[in-house]
Amino acid sequence: MSVTRTEDEAAINAVLGATYQAWEANDADAFVAHYNEDATAILPGSLRDSREVIRATMAKGFEGPLKGSSTYNRQLSLRFLGDSAAIVVSESGILFAGESEVPDNRKINATWVLEKKDGAWHIAAYHNSAMLTPAH
Repeated sequence: MSVTRTEDEAAINAVLGATYQAWEANDADAFVAHYNEDATAILPGSLRDSREVIRATMAKGFEGPLKGSSTYNRQLSLRFLGDSAAIVVSESGILFAGESEVPDNRKINATWVLEKKDGAWHIAAYHNSAMLTPAH
């Protein structure tokens, strides 16, 4: 693997790590800091079609059912599509306040699409779906 790809992998993991930390802090503004303005997030039953819509939805969640929550994330793969795009697939789930493990029936498969612009990686799209069989 070239130095460039190693650096890109580290930068992508830093973007995702900052997003996970922002969730743990229940900080909607920090959560979307690395999202493109026109980012999309598709979750079962919903389409969030801009960074602002994602931010507003997360802010409402952090004030309500997601208050005090964090996330479990295990990266399954990271692959590049040319020089300026990458796809990360992960096993994830919400840890509600007081939980130390996500039950298997609440784990999801997630796909992150990242784009490199002006030398920095940004989240362009996110999608998740329920996991029928945990990937262990």
